[in-house]
Amino acid sequence: MKPITIDRLSISFGPIRVLHDVSFDVTAGECFGLVGESGSGKSTILRCASMLTDIWDGTVRIGDHDVRKMPVAERCRTVQMVFQDPYGSLHPRHSIRTALDEGLRINGFDDREARLAQAMRDVGLPVEFLDRYPHQLSGGQRQRVAIARALILEPDVLFLDEPTSALDVSVQAEVLNLLVRLQQEKGFTYLMVSHDLAVVDHMCDRFAIMQHGRIVEVLDRDAITGGGATQPYAKQLIDASLEYERAI
Repeated sequence: MKPITIDRLSISFGPIRVLHDVSFDVTAGECFGLVGESGSGKSTILRCASMLTDIWDGTVRIGDHDVRKMPVAERCRTVQMVFQDPYGSLHPRHSIRTALDEGLRINGFDDREARLAQAMRDVGLPVEFLDRYPHQLSGGQRQRVAIARALILEPDVLFLDEPTSALDVSVQAEVLNLLVRLQQEKGFTYLMVSHDLAVVDHMCDRFAIMQHGRIVEVLDRDAITGGGATQPYAKQLIDASLEYERAI
């Protein structure tokens, strides 16, 4: 497990400033959430920190290493991402075996068959599903495959970009509990984007509330139900979420 340090992260797309000097730290082994309305910059932070976007200013460190200076292979071994849409992130013409084996092959892992089987067991899927294709799996099963693909390289850090928002409510809890179990067993550091404060309450130790590309406030999980927010926007967002939960 490794800590994450983000210092004065900024990015613009054309004339539009999307992130404004965002800074926060994630402790090794912690699950840290990013919460806010659509367009607040949450997913952009993940894309910058993972170098899927490289036109940003500032510093991102994983452990003692600047992500800009890490060799690509080392960075991919250290940080993996689970995307929001499991179907969109899996090639429809590639079997699950091919999807999982690609990273092992590129990185020169030995005992690839044993690693494939273990990855499937880790996410609660039958090993025989390796020979299926994405369209033959349910949404929850596809997201489990996406999680298996991320963890098969044995990373220290997982970026989770709304990993359950595309799933049925009945499946969301299963996937969240899977992520909690994997973190406890393997010691991952999680950086998680979510719209849903109930998900943050279930998963995260701390979370940052974002608005218009800035961090408004960093709070402990207890602040969701304990009224710990001090900034007006943070209070408003938490109150609105709690009111919605009570309404349903």
